[in-house]
Amino acid sequence: MSEEQQSVGAAGDFFPCSSCGAKLHYDATLQAMKCPYCGGQQAVSTSAAISPTETCIQEGFRKAARGYGTPVQQVSCGDCGATVAILPGEQTAVCVFCKSHQVLAREAMANPIKPEYMVPFKLDKNAAANKFEQWLGELWFRPNNLKKAAKIDELTGTYIPYWTFDAHIDASWTAEAGYHYYVEEEYEDAQGKKQTRKVQHTRWEPASGRRSDDYDDVIVCGSKGLPPELSDQLLPFNTKELTSYDPRLLAGWRAEVYAVDLLDAWFKGENRMKSMTYNRCEGDIPGDTNRNLNVNSTVSRETFKHVLLPVWIAAYRYQDKPFQFLVNGQTGEVVGKAPYSALKIFLFILFILAIIGGIAFATQDKWRPRKPARAENTPTFTLAFDAGQCRLASHALET
Repeated sequence: MSEEQQSVGAAGDFFPCSSCGAKLHYDATLQAMKCPYCGGQQAVSTSAAISPTETCIQEGFRKAARGYGTPVQQVSCGDCGATVAILPGEQTAVCVFCKSHQVLAREAMANPIKPEYMVPFKLDKNAAANKFEQWLGELWFRPNNLKKAAKIDELTGTYIPYWTFDAHIDASWTAEAGYHYYVEEEYEDAQGKKQTRKVQHTRWEPASGRRSDDYDDVIVCGSKGLPPELSDQLLPFNTKELTSYDPRLLAGWRAEVYAVDLLDAWFKGENRMKSMTYNRCEGDIPGDTNRNLNVNSTVSRETFKHVLLPVWIAAYRYQDKPFQFLVNGQTGEVVGKAPYSALKIFLFILFILAIIGGIAFATQDKWRPRKPARAENTPTFTLAFDAGQCRLASHALET
């Protein structure tokens, strides 16, 4: 069997097709291993983990399982900093995240924390490409040749490293609770007439309280290849569908090596949970409004999981600038970046200004001061100086 026909698996084993011996790939549509040559299939258990094991953060580096369960080599991108694990002998010259050609082989991370769970791909390439086409069609103010620049065949299915955190937070808070009340006051209107109105005032009272919250599977991305503003928009993933890590599920797919380590990821996750606790405490404050909220949080029972989650990536360049489009390989959620067309934006602004100008022109007569209408058969008077009487005299004109 040639190296081209082999698929490397756990502990250096191979996943050959039982019919023709070619390497099997995991098929997202079938949720099974499939031979690309003869179509042979091999079942893979992807049943959701009933009770995923959580690892205490303090013991994470000492007790967590290490490695990927399969021989891998790593390549790193000199532009975006992403590091991707590939099978031995596999060649890649372009970064899957930004399409940069600054890709170099690097020494594999020494004993990385092993992924414990993963969510297999549920969307195949065709489904992701359809999402891509739909997304491009819904964009406004984009260059007309964008579809040609963003090639569908560059979609790459990649398992992205994530950390999930559980924790318990006890919080105590103090604040000032504001209660609105209304007082009737007098004022003068534009004509100098006295009017009355109700004016809102706020009565402030001290308030305090306590609460306890449990947080489950707060997700932090471990990738440096995905921009944070995009990776956050991909959430949520349904972690109830996590299955135990199986190297066979990686066959035919790329997997990024985490670049955000456990400690840094925990700081982000902890801050996110504390922020959610702060918002919940604010919701506990009585009254109509509040100010000077102070929250003291105590975090305990911190645990983590290292998981791989499926993402379809289309990285393309337009006028030598990288742009990305992502599809959540589990839920189908779509996020992305695309260039703007300055000409389309300029023409749209001109269009809006034209509408505003038309409305202003159509309504200008409405607001122009008009002479009061004269009632029918009402005499018109003129004033003239009477020299004999040294006074102004009025003379009625016939109408």
